[in-house]
Amino acid sequence: MPAPKILVIPGSLRTGSHNAKLAAVAAYEFARAGVDVTRISLADFPLPIYDGDLQAKSGVPKHAVNLKRMIGAHHGVLIVSPEYNASVPPLLKNAIDWVSRVQDPHEARGEVFRNRAFALAGASQSRLGATRALQALRLILTSCQANVIASQLTLAFADQAYDDMDRLKNETDIAALKELVAQLIDISQRMM
Repeated sequence: MPAPKILVIPGSLRTGSHNAKLAAVAAYEFARAGVDVTRISLADFPLPIYDGDLQAKSGVPKHAVNLKRMIGAHHGVLIVSPEYNASVPPLLKNAIDWVSRVQDPHEARGEVFRNRAFALAGASQSRLGATRALQALRLILTSCQANVIASQLTLAFADQAYDDMDRLKNETDIAALKELVAQLIDISQRMM
């Protein structure tokens, strides 16, 4: 069976983001597992705040179409989300809102969510490790009919989780990441 293509999307643009670091560590683990991995930045897909009137007037922005096609070119997607006020950051929620509106002529609306596996990870300096944001993100994605895998990584005390080379230090965190990577690869292959 051919190796799946995996897309890694960090939900933060902040300089020094713990979630961007976690996305980089995850991308490295996917590469070590022998899959074709792509890590993007949502900065490359700037989008206005979702507004139904704007969509009716101007259509879906080209960056939303491009992001949807980027997701569609992969068999599995890992979203690495920070937690803002116990929920998903606006940048990530807005990107999902716009992508959910993209519909190519030959497909049903939201098909890009249904035809691939999604995994979730999040890092936070708190002891909860972005757990509440991942719960909200899971709800958002499943409402888009996405297949969100059971494994997820919640990296607590993220300000202390990385070594000087920006690799995870804690064996429990490393094992959880490897489990997440293996499960996303397995489910993505079965969905191919």
